[in-house]
Amino acid sequence: MFNNSLFKLKKVVLATSLLAVTGAANAGYTVKLDDGDTITFGGYIKADVRSISGDVSSPVTNDDYWIGNAAVVDDISTTKFSANETRFNTKYVHGDVTGFIELDFYGGGGNQIVSNSSHPRLRHAFIKYKNILVGQTWTTFMNTSALAEAANFGGALNASAFIRQGQVRYTMGGLQLSLENPHSDKGDSSQDSIPDFIAKYTFKGDWGNVSVSGLARQLNTVGGNSETAVGGGIAGRIKTFGKDDFRFQVHGGETGRYVGVVAARDLVGEEVEETTSYMVAYRHFWTEEMRSTVFYGSTDADVANTKRNHVAVNLFKNFTKQLSFGVEVGNFEMNEVSKDSNYLQFSAKYVL
Repeated sequence: MFNNSLFKLKKVVLATSLLAVTGAANAGYTVKLDDGDTITFGGYIKADVRSISGDVSSPVTNDDYWIGNAAVVDDISTTKFSANETRFNTKYVHGDVTGFIELDFYGGGGNQIVSNSSHPRLRHAFIKYKNILVGQTWTTFMNTSALAEAANFGGALNASAFIRQGQVRYTMGGLQLSLENPHSDKGDSSQDSIPDFIAKYTFKGDWGNVSVSGLARQLNTVGGNSETAVGGGIAGRIKTFGKDDFRFQVHGGETGRYVGVVAARDLVGEEVEETTSYMVAYRHFWTEEMRSTVFYGSTDADVANTKRNHVAVNLFKNFTKQLSFGVEVGNFEMNEVSKDSNYLQFSAKYVL
């Protein structure tokens, strides 16, 4: 009876703790359970106002942010309010086992007539045991620290490694090896039976980090052919003066869908696409609470003969440790058709 009563008491304490943390204003809420286990709740609330004017739009994301692809339009002039980038996550830790799940609200299903509702969307869901990870998360090919800080989600996505997908990953020090979900973009994905193989080594120090990565895949064309695709990249984040940093990514070869968020496709007809991508960003702290990033990204696709460029500069100010406001101005260009659009974006972000 005593054990049962104690168990009930702990459940009440946990429930009370959960109610407390959902209304708290501190960053990172961790609830301690029995035997050192923990549950951590995190995420952020982000609200954006975005104006676009020019000759291209990003219909895949309903103009919420620029990806590597765009559509030619005639003299677009639009302003949109949204909060879809808002996300929440939960991390469970039990000894050597960690479980993590995260959702955002880019799942579609909303309307701008009455409710502006939007479906939750799975971002991450993985289990990690010691040096083995299984589930969906960022591809091992990617260096997340090399993404630019931007109001436009991810910065210059047109030139950055950027994929979340199912995988099995092994980590030993700076070395990571993974087998990841295969998909022949613009090919016959029903024949994809061999996982993508990725290897990455990350060098770290007080100066920052630099990673070198490579991938090998089998792509299946709509004509029934199997083609080998290989690509590589180097990316990093280097500390410079004070709190400033320089971030960069350079990728080349047959990287396809792994780089640029459809700035290039895996296959063009029966041919494997060859791409060259680079992104550079410099972040400068004007004060402890105010900072700016200027970034530029470009991807050239040889077979499709396309080139996509994205340049922008922003200013962010933290009013509290968790609350920041920002403004960003930039330009997205489809060089192959000499079309571009300018954009102005304001954002407010509250980190939970």
